[in-house]
Amino acid sequence: MNRIITVPELLKLKDSDKDLIIFDCRFDLMDKAYGLRSYKEGHIDGAIALSVETELADKVCEHGGRHPFKEINSLVDILEKKGVRNDSIVVAYDDGDMQGSARLIFQLNNIGFYNAYALDGGLIAYKSMGGKIETGDGENNNLKSSKSGSLNVKIDNSFIVDHEYVKSKLYDENTILVDSRSHPRYLGLEEPVDRIAGHIPSAKSYFFVDVVDLDNLASGTYKSDDFLKEHFKDLDPNKEIILYCGSGISLMVNALALDKIKIPYKIYPGSYSDWVSYEDCKVETIEE
Repeated sequence: MNRIITVPELLKLKDSDKDLIIFDCRFDLMDKAYGLRSYKEGHIDGAIALSVETELADKVCEHGGRHPFKEINSLVDILEKKGVRNDSIVVAYDDGDMQGSARLIFQLNNIGFYNAYALDGGLIAYKSMGGKIETGDGENNNLKSSKSGSLNVKIDNSFIVDHEYVKSKLYDENTILVDSRSHPRYLGLEEPVDRIAGHIPSAKSYFFVDVVDLDNLASGTYKSDDFLKEHFKDLDPNKEIILYCGSGISLMVNALALDKIKIPYKIYPGSYSDWVSYEDCKVETIEE
């Protein structure tokens, strides 16, 4: 499935009469105010701010991880109020690392909405190609929310797994678990957030930053398809591939990379932070 849109494609959409909704999904895990502050300082003209922390994630509970998917009815209500309808085209962007934008796309897919795309290169690429920027709180950017109609939901959990499913697949010869966090975190050498260091047993390490070119976002986020094919050469597309990270955000970057080279996968949204919330879920600290 294609979940990525380029800046030229977005600019063409903006000049059309299609129902286009653009969401600014910038965020910083260490600075909760970053998203809204950055939006006010400058955003794509007509874009609507969408908080990864509060509008795309539910409250943290004992289980579910640090960024659990927003409860479906709450998410739909938020989207409808911001103007999303069944015939809308949704484009999400961030600073170009694809984490926030992809998070929205997968949550939209989860409610059966597939006409949604993450902007390749994010705001940096958009600005470099002459895209119009506006400042302020965008108070007039959600006027489409007054449209009649509603967003119909058809839940799609076909690409989502939970901790019980993952547990049933440990060391399964037909399953490959992919850990998208940094290699030191994978090995348990450091753990800045979660209570136990290490990785889910049998997982392979594929740090999400390795697939992107963050120094050259003006031409797009991802490294070449040839690079991606070589990077992921040990992921057999005939096996079940399951992606996870720390809290269900950075794994999305690897997911979009696999989309580009047509390798199917599933995602574990709760990820490592959910896994270690269960006493019976063991961890490993060796290279696997």
